[in-house]
Amino acid sequence: MAKTIQAIRGMNDSSPTDTPLWQWVENKVRQVLASYGYSEVRMPIVESTPLFARAIGEVTDVVSKEMYTFWDNDEQLTLRPEGTAGCVRAAIEHGWIYNNEQRLWYIGPMFRHERPQKGRYRQFHQAGVEIFGIANPEIDAELILLTARLWKELGIDQYVTLQLNSIGSLEARQNYRSALVDFLQNHVDLMSDEEKDRLEKNPLRILDTKNQALQEVLNNAPKLLDYLDDESREHFAQLCTLLDEMGIQYEINPKLVRGLDYYNKTVFEWVTTALGAQGTVCGGGRYDGLVEQLGGHATPSVGFAMGLERLVLLVQEVNKSIPVQRAVDIYLVFAGDGTTLAAFKIAEKLRSALPQLRVMTHCSGGKFQKQFKRADKVGAKLAIVIGESEIQSNQVMVKDLLGNTEQQAVAVDELVAYLTQVFKE
Repeated sequence: MAKTIQAIRGMNDSSPTDTPLWQWVENKVRQVLASYGYSEVRMPIVESTPLFARAIGEVTDVVSKEMYTFWDNDEQLTLRPEGTAGCVRAAIEHGWIYNNEQRLWYIGPMFRHERPQKGRYRQFHQAGVEIFGIANPEIDAELILLTARLWKELGIDQYVTLQLNSIGSLEARQNYRSALVDFLQNHVDLMSDEEKDRLEKNPLRILDTKNQALQEVLNNAPKLLDYLDDESREHFAQLCTLLDEMGIQYEINPKLVRGLDYYNKTVFEWVTTALGAQGTVCGGGRYDGLVEQLGGHATPSVGFAMGLERLVLLVQEVNKSIPVQRAVDIYLVFAGDGTTLAAFKIAEKLRSALPQLRVMTHCSGGKFQKQFKRADKVGAKLAIVIGESEIQSNQVMVKDLLGNTEQQAVAVDELVAYLTQVFKE
């Protein structure tokens, strides 16, 4: 017997019993985004490696440790680790944002070579939003309102908390960086080798360390909010005022900096403790310099991304009222001369007339008893029964597999109207 081949570690399959919940969550995401007038875009999962090095930052963990990169002839390519850089590249390349506002969204797989854990995998899925051409804090607020509405739609709004910060302009961050490094130099003895490396290359990332001893020390570290430029401070104040007036609760977290180099001004995360240790469900912020950095015209920009694996886990954990969608509504069973063709014709007629219903035709033969067992197994609500006597009378028998009503003979010509009424009730 040949040796079986298994999935690559950290790259998971979704079973037929898993996918209905995924589809429900994804549909909610699409519905909320559509209700705000945003437009879907689709980008390749493979991009030129320098795109991510320039956009995300060469010293970030993503670029330095986690990307799946390979050579294609003389070109270095990377499986996308996030969506923003590719969306900006596409927007510049196709002229979507030249003297124009755009509110875009995407959904799909991303890839990072990191240690798999609950809700985090090497192939994972994100839904993201990118907005171009609007500098005002009102659009930052709209993104937060949009995500808050999504949490309500998913039934998880009581289990997520909004954390908010401003990281100011590049110049403000450089001034703060110097002050932070001076402070941290006195506490190098508490740092791991990885944190010492970050102190050299990307010291702001130390602010979200999981090192408990270092976390306590950081409570006395200089605060980024104290180093903000006037424009960033005013932008943040207006955002907070608008969120207050809209009834959005939030916590200002001065240690929140996000892990990618392109952010400026507003940064935010929605976090939860419902899955154990605090985890980020959604994160984003402004990246006003990225379009110009990647070769486009200076364009104010803001966006967010949410990991769907963690989102699905959270919904599964806390929302017990998700409507369970049947895999099959109607199952056609048949036996006898001429019944196969009749069953196929009726099934196609129902799919044309009632496209919202899921209609399955039995195709593996056997007696009625076996076919009914199969109908029960796939969870069908009704069975349409066709035998030789039904062919002769131009009728079918409709059997309620849930036992709520008696079996009913229905003329073929009246079947669509009959089923329309049944599934309306």
